[in-house]
Amino acid sequence: MSDNAENRNNNFIDNIIDADNKSGIYGGEVYTRFPPEPNGYLHIGHAKSICLNFGTALKYGGRCNLRYDDTNPAKEDIEYVRSIEEDVRWLGFNWDERRWASDYFDTMYDAAVELIRKGLAYVDDQTSDEIREMRGTLKEPGKNSPYRDRTPEENLALFQEMRDGKYADGEKVLRAKIDMASSNINMRDPVIYRIAHREHHNTGDKWCIYPMYDFAHPIEDAIEGITHSICTLEFEDHRPLYDWVLKEVGFWPNPPKQIEFARLNITNTIMSKRKLRALIDAGEIEGWDDPRMPTIAGIRRRGYTPEAIRSFCEQIGVSKSNSVVDEGMLEFCVRQDLQNRCENRNVVEDPIKVVITNYPEDQTEMLELDNHGKIPEMGKRLVPFSREIYVDGADFMEVPVKKYFRLFPGNEVRVKGAYFIKCEEVIKNEDGSIKELHCTYDPETRSGNDFKGRKVKGTIHFVDAATAVKIRIRNYNSLMLPDENGEYQLNPDSVEETWGYAEPSLKDAQPGERFQFFRHGYYIADTRYTTDDEKVFNRIVGLKSSWKPPK
Repeated sequence: MSDNAENRNNNFIDNIIDADNKSGIYGGEVYTRFPPEPNGYLHIGHAKSICLNFGTALKYGGRCNLRYDDTNPAKEDIEYVRSIEEDVRWLGFNWDERRWASDYFDTMYDAAVELIRKGLAYVDDQTSDEIREMRGTLKEPGKNSPYRDRTPEENLALFQEMRDGKYADGEKVLRAKIDMASSNINMRDPVIYRIAHREHHNTGDKWCIYPMYDFAHPIEDAIEGITHSICTLEFEDHRPLYDWVLKEVGFWPNPPKQIEFARLNITNTIMSKRKLRALIDAGEIEGWDDPRMPTIAGIRRRGYTPEAIRSFCEQIGVSKSNSVVDEGMLEFCVRQDLQNRCENRNVVEDPIKVVITNYPEDQTEMLELDNHGKIPEMGKRLVPFSREIYVDGADFMEVPVKKYFRLFPGNEVRVKGAYFIKCEEVIKNEDGSIKELHCTYDPETRSGNDFKGRKVKGTIHFVDAATAVKIRIRNYNSLMLPDENGEYQLNPDSVEETWGYAEPSLKDAQPGERFQFFRHGYYIADTRYTTDDEKVFNRIVGLKSSWKPPK
């Protein structure tokens, strides 16, 4: 056990590992793995598994492999390999070894031959539909295949012919010979090899038969010397098969132990690759890295930080029972991380021009504003202020509602970092829309001066009109929302695209830079669309949340 193990907050997985270390079963070693199939982009649910597998190894001073379960050449692509490795590194982890399940195909084949020799596997000529029909139900036992009693010699010959390419896809399969009456359907003679005449990205055309995941996975773990195979809860019913394969093949005297934990589910979030791909194919979203997507690529482009994701995974903990986490908790973790790292910037949406009629026409002041209201060490910046400014559309009401303390005719407010201004007149266009507001200012009320007891109830922010930078703003909401039947549908308001004016410093914003837009939220310069000529900002998260952390 590592020196810092006693300082950990234990979960049930730690307790199992502690007991194994005490017994000496693995010589005190902890060796885990993260085994994605390279058939799509990882999502935030995978982030929990990444943090758990790599984090557990780090806690115990152990090792963790990144292993690609590339046993299905029909669905895998090197594009996904690159994205997986970027995601793991972005989350702050690195692997001890990068492995490929396909590197073990020879050993897997030998293991299958060993089962055949022992009379524990047979070649079945039935179709997949026939096998499914004879498997039985949760209440009824399955029926034996008519080919179940083939001799080991006959099965060895047929399996060799399968490998030699004599048969077409689906013509034959190799099945484990276990128990067709088992209460666990996974143990009812599962298929462990199928024919697939497809070239593999790693092994080329060497193989035309490929192992099934439930057969390959325990063998991969055993070959690598994994001690604790940490899986999500849906594999709990597969654990007897995992153990059976390793025991009956018999190549590994000290096999790994599979441990299951509850997968991550978040409100208003779907993580089905099939459903997400359908949205992409329909053109509803930009792609796998759309900032609304629950993929790690998507949340990275959205502006979430790896520190926030790791904090979120730590706070939700590790459980043996499935539950749904409020999406507000994720946003809380993101907000907590950003609040001490993002500098403030003035940005106004739905801008309204304000002309300060008694301010000198040829004058511009450079106001010194804090980059962060609570962290003086983040310094200050100079922001221009002149006779014409823009204020946020939400900060003016011609006919104010009760308890509205911002700008309206006859009311005086403070312009943050500048002066008190009073709305004197509303100038309108011919169509009745607001053209501009005419206001007056009190030069004695500049920020930092003694106001002699004068107070106002409202404070608004501004952008200097002459130097304002026009920016595109994309405010994101949940991608999916449940309908009246509880089925998730695409939220038509999942993104609200608008534009606004920003203080001049944002003209130099680089892709990936994050800021707090004063009173609006946290934003990131989009990594795809932000250029020297156009600035596009994605809202990462708002400033406030209804979700509260437990006390």
